[in-house]
Amino acid sequence: MTTERHNSNRKGPSAYLNAIAKDNSLPIEQAALDLWLKDLQNPLRWGVRPLLQFIFAILLHVTWLFKRLPLPQFSAHSSLQKLICWFCTHFVSKEANLLILRHYATESNVLNFLAANSPTDGFTPVQLYPKCVADMQHASFVEHDQQLFRLFADLGSWHHPQKPLAASELNWQHWHSIDMAQFEFTEKRTQWLDFESAHALFMCLFCLLLTREEYRDAINGFNLDQSIAIRIGDLVGDNSLREMAYNKYPHYLVGPWNLGQRFLMHGFFTEQLYAYLEQQRKQQQA
Repeated sequence: MTTERHNSNRKGPSAYLNAIAKDNSLPIEQAALDLWLKDLQNPLRWGVRPLLQFIFAILLHVTWLFKRLPLPQFSAHSSLQKLICWFCTHFVSKEANLLILRHYATESNVLNFLAANSPTDGFTPVQLYPKCVADMQHASFVEHDQQLFRLFADLGSWHHPQKPLAASELNWQHWHSIDMAQFEFTEKRTQWLDFESAHALFMCLFCLLLTREEYRDAINGFNLDQSIAIRIGDLVGDNSLREMAYNKYPHYLVGPWNLGQRFLMHGFFTEQLYAYLEQQRKQQQA
């Protein structure tokens, strides 16, 4: 009984967090896993986030309805990105900021790998690799979405290959391995907000400062995860990759319901697919 009481009062990660810290069933780089586990232990995620998500989910649907009214559409991409970068610089935690910066790199790598190994020639690679929060004023979230849509349009219809590419045939020309030391970040005492709480605050701002079509496209772009996984799975000969995609069926357009979870699962998808491909690249080099 003494041992049980000692274990129950022990400080540190819970038994479940210790378990997932050791679970490598799904590919994910250790740097990303460490950031996420630390973010999960932010007290605000468990105390403040549920209230923020409840309040701002209601406000988001009101804003969504307002933007659907037959009124002149307006957007403010520059103001939106400046507000986000200012807020990230002063209030969002180091772990959350680094996860956001990693997401740009992971998705850019995945899209460039897909394009470079597709039959289509003459594509323009995605160049969104911000190294600090200030870079996101140019490598904006809006541009992040538009590059995804552009690349899919450029690639055109997908013709499932009869056989996958051999490892020696895979093209890694536009691949950038993620080095955490390259990210520039100066931590402030006011930066305490966890990843999901920060997203809850951003949701309404995105809806308000984008046109209704831009915002609708942005929140449905997550559903292309399944298409990306299918195409890359065809190229490398691994159909299990499509199981990584939580967001599916891109032809079924959705609204802002459950947006926080879909956004987060999109981030996990790109991290896992990046880690999988990075392992393939290293094995090929070896």
